[in-house]
Amino acid sequence: MKWISLGAAGLLILLAAAASAVPPQATAPAATDLDRRVRAFLDEHRGEWRDMNVSETDGRILYDLIVENKYTRALEIGTSTGHSGIWIAWALSKTGGKLITVDIDEGRHREAVANFREAGLDAFIDARLADAHELVPALPGPFDFVFCDADKDWYKNYFVAVLPKLTVGGSFAAHNVSARGRRGGWGSASFVEYVLSLPNFETTFADDSRAGMSVSVKKAEK
Repeated sequence: MKWISLGAAGLLILLAAAASAVPPQATAPAATDLDRRVRAFLDEHRGEWRDMNVSETDGRILYDLIVENKYTRALEIGTSTGHSGIWIAWALSKTGGKLITVDIDEGRHREAVANFREAGLDAFIDARLADAHELVPALPGPFDFVFCDADKDWYKNYFVAVLPKLTVGGSFAAHNVSARGRRGGWGSASFVEYVLSLPNFETTFADDSRAGMSVSVKKAEK
């Protein structure tokens, strides 16, 4: 995968490694019972993840970002039916963390909860049926990893809401976003422009990804 880095050479190397096609469990010392259960679930449902879910490639990127940075306090904005949440929670099972994920649609929420349970990851997930416009600003945090895959015209608002709750060294990943801000609707352009204007964030784009993803890492303010 080709990564476009804007002043973030170190992050570029990290994310390029994260995009590797090697299954995450292949690099682990040994597969656990949970690993085998999650892998079996993903294999059984491969090709079924529609309804605004991420691809397996992007799921692996999320997994590797969390494991390699030892993130433990994750927030997902936009659960859909749970594919990205499974990859995130699987990673958090390695770091001892937990995921809060939110979706406004009752049907998607119900299906995601069932998927989390079937995959054996429900103990690592707090799935909430709520309006993210209201819930995200109200969540106390702190978070060290945020994945945003909801209404694109609200990306900037979500980012602003979690910004003070994101720890230094933490990442804000946004799906359906390119360096040009053209993917995922007009609203993502304002988010891209805003995040690139912040001196205490380093942002990298996986611009040749099918859907596009940005990862913005918070640095200490000088």
